[in-house]
Amino acid sequence: MLLHEREAWSQGYLTLAGVDEAGRGPLAGPVVAAAVVIPRDVLEAEHTRLFSGIADSKTLTAKRREALFARLSEETSVARGIGLADVAEIDSLNILRATHLAMKRAVEALDRAVDMILVDGRPVPGLPFASRAIVKGDAQSLLIAAASIVAKVTRDHLMDELDRQYPRYGFARHKGYGTAEHLAALREWGPTPVHRRSFAPVAAARRLC
Repeated sequence: MLLHEREAWSQGYLTLAGVDEAGRGPLAGPVVAAAVVIPRDVLEAEHTRLFSGIADSKTLTAKRREALFARLSEETSVARGIGLADVAEIDSLNILRATHLAMKRAVEALDRAVDMILVDGRPVPGLPFASRAIVKGDAQSLLIAAASIVAKVTRDHLMDELDRQYPRYGFARHKGYGTAEHLAALREWGPTPVHRRSFAPVAAARRLC
């Protein structure tokens, strides 16, 4: 999980940030990106101890994600930045461009400059520092995997809050994804202000109302 980090370090990029997002596919809620910086000396010394178990958030249980999120939040050597793109931005820009905007905001929210950003997936335009895109990077880079956990848990917490505001829709259970429960609620109650109206199932539900 340090292959890409070590390659960047060998090329002179000493301060690295991992960047990933959560929430591109759901029908509701923001897309959330996270940027995570762990100093090189800490990462090399602690990757098998303090940061053991960090992996692609999709492969972890919710309980394990929460535990790793707490560890990343409490460890003083770790810098984290969070960036969001809200529903209005998703609908006006499209989900890809909104995701790139959230990633840019996450990096800008860091408390330090970095030499290189390791970003999951395809290249992201507009980032404030040099970047390297790594397809399936959340399974190959510890920093990207850490960012995937921070982004996922942060978004899940936001969806839990939206569930309290809109209890009919089950956001706490499906986090805005297009489950049968969610689609049935959309058909019965119509979209809320936090639904993505540019997404086909939401647009279809609007036509039924």
